[in-house]
Amino acid sequence: MNKLISVILLSWYLLSANTSFAFYNHQDTLRGSNGIGRYWWDVQHYDLSVKFDTANQSISGSNRITFKITAQPHDSLQLDLQELMFMDHIMMDGKELNFSKDGNVWWVKYPFSQLPVGTEKEITAVYHGKPKVAEHAPWDGGFIWIKDSVGKPWIAVACQGLGASVWWPCKDDQGDEPDNGMNVALEVPEGLDCISNGRLQATTNTTAGMHRVDYLIKNPINTYDVTFYIGDYIHWSDTLNGEKGKLDLDFYALRYNESKARKQFAEVKPMLRCFEYWMGPYPFYEDGYKLVEAPYLGMEHQSAVAYGNSYKMGYMGRDRSNTGVGMSFDFIIIHESGHEWFGNNITAKDIADNWIHEGWTTYSEGLYAECLLGKEKAFDYIRGEWRNITNDQPVIANYGVNDEGSSDKYDKGSAVVHMIRAMLNDDEKFRQLLRGLNKEFYHKTVTETEFEQYIIKTSGLDLQPLFDQYLRSNLIPQLEYYTKGKELHFRFTNIIPGFTLPLQLKNGKEMTTIHPTGEWQQIKWKKGNPEFPKDFLLKISETKE
Repeated sequence: MNKLISVILLSWYLLSANTSFAFYNHQDTLRGSNGIGRYWWDVQHYDLSVKFDTANQSISGSNRITFKITAQPHDSLQLDLQELMFMDHIMMDGKELNFSKDGNVWWVKYPFSQLPVGTEKEITAVYHGKPKVAEHAPWDGGFIWIKDSVGKPWIAVACQGLGASVWWPCKDDQGDEPDNGMNVALEVPEGLDCISNGRLQATTNTTAGMHRVDYLIKNPINTYDVTFYIGDYIHWSDTLNGEKGKLDLDFYALRYNESKARKQFAEVKPMLRCFEYWMGPYPFYEDGYKLVEAPYLGMEHQSAVAYGNSYKMGYMGRDRSNTGVGMSFDFIIIHESGHEWFGNNITAKDIADNWIHEGWTTYSEGLYAECLLGKEKAFDYIRGEWRNITNDQPVIANYGVNDEGSSDKYDKGSAVVHMIRAMLNDDEKFRQLLRGLNKEFYHKTVTETEFEQYIIKTSGLDLQPLFDQYLRSNLIPQLEYYTKGKELHFRFTNIIPGFTLPLQLKNGKEMTTIHPTGEWQQIKWKKGNPEFPKDFLLKISETKE
């Protein structure tokens, strides 16, 4: 009976702890859920073509979407294209389809229900408009239309969270990537370079004063990762002999920044070697690796990483960990490239679980610090970033409403990774866990349950209480203790039912492991105050009997 009561209390607590008082509307549900216009079709390929009118800050284009029917269809298909953009035509089998607008959604009308499961179809959406302009990219999202320091146009986009549908029509669902990749054709004014994801296939002069670049993306890609960079760029190439052979590296900087960029971007090769050692082969050999100077801080655009850290070490010239270690590398190069493994290779189906992207990538900063400076300094850096944790709400946000949740998905998410490593107490097992995750979920979208269960099974540890405590509640465990005679008394407070951790203490010349719970316990203690481990996110306080 007591066990049953504990289970009921835990279930009630997690439900209430992971439910915020945010208000969601119809558009949030359409965008964030796999609803009746989405769940029955799977994107196979995108063929996107966009023309840029830089004078009027507008675009026009089309997207041919190849999709497969995977479940009994409905007669309305949901395409996403946000306000300020307008749908002109939607075509299938050479005929125009009827459609209606519902905020940021366009409902395509057709008797899809008459098509059998397994059918593949193509629809082409033709559109135009003036995309939302970002006021503070990359945080608010949208287009950036600015001039570089010599007065030449510099144009880009950042749309994570806001969504790719801010500038092109698509199934704007993080859980559905085009299985067979994507073609991107971008038409821009002559005299400006245009870089996108994947590999450049052709450059063609089109109408007077314009030229088109064609890129091929062979791997699945999330819609928010699809990008472009337009400006006066200088380009150089290199290669890395990596775990899967030769990896092509391409670098793009504004022409007048070439000297600074060549020096700063030299960090890429040792970083990639480090990341391949820890996390497995770079996931996109077919599409190569690019690092591109951008008019905003940075973004993990797959195979075309955005860089805007002003050629400074650390995070815009400061150390987020406050340990000094963070000034040993360029934060944006390391963090945004780390997303190629966690975020781009392994992608959360719902953005509520984006700690899978941000927590594990934040930990990759520490892995690079370990390659660079050794384990002790790396651990100082990792623990130092915990000072940024706010505990404003649970890390895992609300499902089905396009809720990204708390910024704690970065540093508290990283703390969860570090505690798993501490509990394994075996660096090789931890390395194989990282590599195994990237192999098991290679080019896949995952649910939180799938992700957690793989870690639990592979590690052999009962990590469910850890995940529930640190991801589904905003409570930080409080370890209370006191000594009495030759005994150490201890317990946890501020925990969910059933939570415990294995904590190693130095007891004289010996090491003792305790497993605190919500009940007072005691062990024999030789003398002095205990020294508690630093690698767990805890509050520790000495109390009275």
